[in-house]
Amino acid sequence: MVLKTLLFGFLAFIISYVGINIYALITPKLNITNNGTFYLYDNKDTLVVKGSSTSTWADLEEIDEKLVNAVVTVEDKKFYTHKGFDILRIGKAMMNNITSGHIVEGASTITQQLVKNLYLDFDKTWKRKFEEAFLTVIAEIQYDKDEILEAYLNTINYGNGNYGVSNAANYYFNKDVQNLTLEEAIILAGIPKSPNKYNPVSNYDASISRAKVVAKVLYNNEEITQEEYDSLNFDNVTIVGKNSENNLQMLMYYQDAVYKELEELGISKSILETGGLKIYTNLDMAKQTSLEKNILKNLNSESEVQVSSVIVDPQSGKIEALTGGYDYSLSAYNRATESKRQVGSTMKAFLYYGALENNLISSSKFKSEYTTFNINNKESYSPTNSNDKYANKDITMAAAIAFSDNIYAVKTNLFLGPEELVKTANKAGIKEELLPVPSLALGTGEINILDYATGYNTLASGGYKKDLYLIRKIEDADGVVIYTKEEKNSLVLNPNYVYILNELLSNTTSSAFRDYTSATAVTIAGKLSRKYAIKTGTTPTDYWTVGYNKDDLMLVWLGYDNNREFTKSYSSVAKNIWADTMEEIQTGYEDNWYDTPNDVVGIILDAVTGEVTKDSSRAVMYYYLKGSEPNISKAEVVSKEDEKE
Repeated sequence: MVLKTLLFGFLAFIISYVGINIYALITPKLNITNNGTFYLYDNKDTLVVKGSSTSTWADLEEIDEKLVNAVVTVEDKKFYTHKGFDILRIGKAMMNNITSGHIVEGASTITQQLVKNLYLDFDKTWKRKFEEAFLTVIAEIQYDKDEILEAYLNTINYGNGNYGVSNAANYYFNKDVQNLTLEEAIILAGIPKSPNKYNPVSNYDASISRAKVVAKVLYNNEEITQEEYDSLNFDNVTIVGKNSENNLQMLMYYQDAVYKELEELGISKSILETGGLKIYTNLDMAKQTSLEKNILKNLNSESEVQVSSVIVDPQSGKIEALTGGYDYSLSAYNRATESKRQVGSTMKAFLYYGALENNLISSSKFKSEYTTFNINNKESYSPTNSNDKYANKDITMAAAIAFSDNIYAVKTNLFLGPEELVKTANKAGIKEELLPVPSLALGTGEINILDYATGYNTLASGGYKKDLYLIRKIEDADGVVIYTKEEKNSLVLNPNYVYILNELLSNTTSSAFRDYTSATAVTIAGKLSRKYAIKTGTTPTDYWTVGYNKDDLMLVWLGYDNNREFTKSYSSVAKNIWADTMEEIQTGYEDNWYDTPNDVVGIILDAVTGEVTKDSSRAVMYYYLKGSEPNISKAEVVSKEDEKE
């Protein structure tokens, strides 16, 4: 039996190998000399990312031999002897990764890197791995080693928009690629491992540290002599390239999100890199820079906690800033476009919109106390409030939102029926299939941040569902417009209820809401100079802050990639990132809060009880659809006309 299995496996291998060779011979050659054009522009039509088209092609014999030897030795020292894969290196890398508990070492050969860079995205999926392996074999059959190496050296990313060794040598050292010193060649050889991190303009110290590692590898492999190694002096290397204003460690996440949108528009990465495309995006560099700056200021770089954030113009749906992680050079996984996370109490915004639409009002009351819910007489559900704090009395919807009371939320969800929350979320534009369960009110559903931003943008826009988008226009190499985004507006929510909800969400920073606990965002109130609707959310593995006014919507998520629970509170970090960024990007804006609809009235009541109060420190404005307000004397009712006066 074992012999038959081995024989079958051997025959399958032979058939597959012969089949691939035949396919490689009859199919058109892969284009490995591709260094085509693409340009990414921001919202001011300023070029922010240059694609590989900017490369000047250099024949292999024109490239300094010191650089060629350094690249091969460091990246793939068995390049000239393997058939596309270094089996021993793969095995060693697997063992090291298993031993360390996480990925510390890769094993891609030069051929694998070439086909990945030219033809594939960077998804870490089995499908992508099989595609990479197949194309690697094809490339090895169709081209000789020198041709593959030449293509690699002319298309690899060397950071700061430089693709190919000719561009890199000229940019960093103002030299032709055949005239490099040994130190310069070693510095260049070290960059491709992480172009953002190891290029000498963005991170000089990291680049030189990497160069010293490369030098040691060259010495150990007898590519340089003892004398050459001892005489290396990187301090004498002059770096000519100028630091770019767009040198952000998170900007590549926006670029990758653009790639993903291109694919959704039917434009593949291969077309992108061969067609000379000019891609005009909604990227606002001032907002992107502010977002990154405030993430770095508030989040500890030594932590493994990751971040994802997006800033949207609510009136148009334009995605103006985005990050899918803390540092692209350390992790290219784009959490903004790829991951789904539990959203916690931020889900309550949609719960309470549904409640308002179903005749509950801002002062509707439920009792906040520890409660065990019997679900269909088959199971029980016992949610808890944060820190097990309960009012043990009736509280209003306004107080429940400000305090983020979980008991009130679950009671509301069950009162309406969990299907209502799912319906509201979908109506607002959230595409994720959510389960109609009691705990959905507390955000147990997992949603992608861009999908979630679509739903929240409907609230921020006053009830209009809009397509969120990054690309506004695409031109081909001749300047012919081949795509223009058509903005779509669809009124899906009642603007009166959206306004009331937004006012309720603005109370999360109000000190008037104080009782058994305090408002969830009151700690950042001192940072805010204008009015925002804000909702925070916390699960054992996720921290969220979402907030907006008419000008900007911003979502911030923090968490571990492996869903590890937080060992200490990061909720203040998410809130501070949000507050610092929003205040900075709105500098110079008017305090542009929403106009009160004609059919909405306001009444000053006690923040927690919803009753008439003489305590001004606890008095807040409750808003109602006309006719649904409590029976209180007209002298205490404030309408839109009164506010104008």
